[in-house]
Amino acid sequence: MTQRVELATVLDRLAVDELVTDYAVTVDDGDWAGYRALFAPDGRADYREAGGVEGSADEIARWLTSTMELFPMRQHLIVNRKVHFDSVDREIGDTARVQADYFNPMRFAGEGSAPDFVCGGRYAFDLVRTQGGWRLHRVTVHEKWRRMPERAPAGA
Repeated sequence: MTQRVELATVLDRLAVDELVTDYAVTVDDGDWAGYRALFAPDGRADYREAGGVEGSADEIARWLTSTMELFPMRQHLIVNRKVHFDSVDREIGDTARVQADYFNPMRFAGEGSAPDFVCGGRYAFDLVRTQGGWRLHRVTVHEKWRRMPERAPAGA
């Protein structure tokens, strides 16, 4: 591998890492225009394993807009990122896959609301290089666990 290819690989890894971080931040901040901008024009997301829906970036952004109103506080942590680039003639191609674990504490809305709702799992991000840089082609959520607030017994 030449130094030029190695430098390009490092720059691509940094760009992919920034894209995954931007994904978490836009969801946490409720920046749905920013969320849509992270996707390629034909990008899709699948939240069904976490109790959600599957659809285009626009459809998912609309669903998240209403769903996240339940949780005014959310802090999405995406860690343990494994990045795999396709290659063409020993150089990085125009697609990549990222596998990353997430830990997601959220607080329910409302006065006297229940304690945190917390879930965790793994994302599968399929990325594509566009003229505007790396974009999400597909996001799939694989929820592994969740902790719901304990309800107080009736009459307590």
